[in-house]
Amino acid sequence: MIQNPVLRGFHPDPCMIYVDGVFYIATSTFEYFPGVRILASRDLANWETIGYPLNEKRLLDMEGNPKSCGIWAPALSYCDGLFYLAYTNTRFWRNPYKDSPNYITTAKDLLGPWSDPVYITSSGFDPSLFHDDDGRKYFVNMEWDYRKGANAENDYNQFSGILVTELDPVSLKPITEPVNVFKGTKRRLVEAPHIYKKDGYYYLFTAEGGTIYEHAETIARSRNIYGDYELHPNAHLICTKNAPDSPLRKTGHGSMARSSDGRWWFAFLCSRPIDDSMRCPLGRETGISEIIWENDWPYLKSKTTVPDEYFEGYGEQKPSQPVNYDFSSKSFRDDFMTLRHWPKYSIEESGTLRLWGGSSPCCNFEQSLFARRQQEFSFTASTSLTLQGKSFQQFAGLVYRYDEDTYYFLQISHDKVTEKSTISLLCSDAKKFTIPFELELPLKKDAVHFKLNVKRRVGIFSYSLDGGKSYVDIKHEIDASTVSDDHADPLGFTGAFVGMGSVDMHDKTAYADFLHFEYFPE
Repeated sequence: MIQNPVLRGFHPDPCMIYVDGVFYIATSTFEYFPGVRILASRDLANWETIGYPLNEKRLLDMEGNPKSCGIWAPALSYCDGLFYLAYTNTRFWRNPYKDSPNYITTAKDLLGPWSDPVYITSSGFDPSLFHDDDGRKYFVNMEWDYRKGANAENDYNQFSGILVTELDPVSLKPITEPVNVFKGTKRRLVEAPHIYKKDGYYYLFTAEGGTIYEHAETIARSRNIYGDYELHPNAHLICTKNAPDSPLRKTGHGSMARSSDGRWWFAFLCSRPIDDSMRCPLGRETGISEIIWENDWPYLKSKTTVPDEYFEGYGEQKPSQPVNYDFSSKSFRDDFMTLRHWPKYSIEESGTLRLWGGSSPCCNFEQSLFARRQQEFSFTASTSLTLQGKSFQQFAGLVYRYDEDTYYFLQISHDKVTEKSTISLLCSDAKKFTIPFELELPLKKDAVHFKLNVKRRVGIFSYSLDGGKSYVDIKHEIDASTVSDDHADPLGFTGAFVGMGSVDMHDKTAYADFLHFEYFPE
C-alpha cells in the first residue's frame, strides 16, 4: 500500500499525465526558480525529479515578482510526440488586480530544449491545453474579473468562470474569441480547469472553494466542448470540508490520467495540519486516489469524496532517507531551488558551494539563496561555511523561511575594523523583526557550523565553533507553524524551505563558501 501524500512538502497544483509506461507530475513553484518541478514514476509510489523546464530567463522572468506570485498551476500534456507546458507567470497580485500572462512552450523531450514561449492571454490564470481527437487544440483558463472586487462581499465573484479558446494547432496562437463555458457552483472561486474526453463526453475538472479547508474538485460534463455542462451527481469528486478526522485536508485542484492497464488515477492537492492550530508548514502537497466510473461519471474508488490515506498502486514505497549533499551532484540540483533567478554562485574545485552576497531577506530582487523543501514535520538541517566579508551588512548562514515576511536566519558576519565576528539569529514573524540572539567573538576565519532541529512546532537553532564536534543550542525556541500558508498575510501558497543564504548590502564583494549541507528526516 502507498501512503498519501506521495509528494511531501511543497508540491502544489499537480498536473499528471501518463506516457509510455511512465507517470509524470508537474507542480507549481511560485516565486521559486527554476520554474515548474516535473517528477516521474512507474509505480506511483516512488518519484524522481526529471527537472525544471523553465530554467532560463528566456522562458521565465520573475525578477521583482511579489511573494506567492510567479508560476501558478502549470499544465503538462502530450500529443503526437510532443510535450506541451502551459503556465502562468503571475507578476502582481493585490486586490482587485492580478497580472497573469499565460504561455505555452513545447519540447520533444522533458529534458529539453524547450521552445520559445508563445504568449496566449492575460485574462486569468491556471491554464491548460486540451488536444481533441479531431486535431483541434483548446486553451482553457479561469477568468479574473477585477470589477467584482469593488466590495468585500463580492470578492469571490472575481472568479467569473472558465474560458475556452481554440488555438491554431501549429502556431498555438488563438484563432477564436474565448467562451465562458462554466461559472462554477455555490462553492465559488472556480479555477484550475482541465478538460478530458471519454466516450463522447467532455469532462471539465475544476477546483473550487479556494486552497483552504473548503477546497474541492468539481466535475461537469457536456457533449459539446462549449457546453452546456451538467454537474456531477455529487457536484464534487473530492472534498474534506466535512471530514475533520481525515489526515488529508484542503483537498482539491487535481488532474486525471489513465494507465496502460485501464485504471484511472486522480492526482490532487492536499495539506496536513500540524496540530489544532490548523497550520500546515509543509505547504500544499500531492496525493493520488484511484477513480472508478459509474453511469459515465468519475468517482473516488471509495465512493466518498474523502481520499484514502493509503491506496494500492504498482510498487512499494521507499522511506525518506537522510541526505548529505554533494554540491556538484544531481541530487543537489534536483532538490535545491533559488528565488526568482539564478544567484551568482560557483562550485569550487574543493567541492564547496561559493555563494556571492545578494539582497536582503526581504527583497523581491536579487536574493542569493539555495534552499530545499521541508518534507517532514520533524527534521534536522545543518551546514558549515566560511565567509569572506568585512562589514555587518555582509552575512551568510542557515535560513528557514516561508517568504520575505516570515523567516529565520542564523548568520555570521565580520567586522574587519574591530576584528570581531558576530553570530546572530535574525527573526521575522509576519514582518515583526527581532534579533533574540547575538554572540560576539574574535574574528573567525575558519568554518562555523550551524544546525536547525525542528520537532513539529518547536525549532531550535544551534552553532558549533569546533568543527561540528559539539553544538551550543540558542536559547530561543521558534514556532515552526509560522512558516506556513496559514500564517502568511495575505494567504500564501508555498511552504517551508530550509537552506543557505548569503547577503551583501555593503558593496557586493562578499561571498560565503558552504562546505556541506545535510538534511535528516525524523
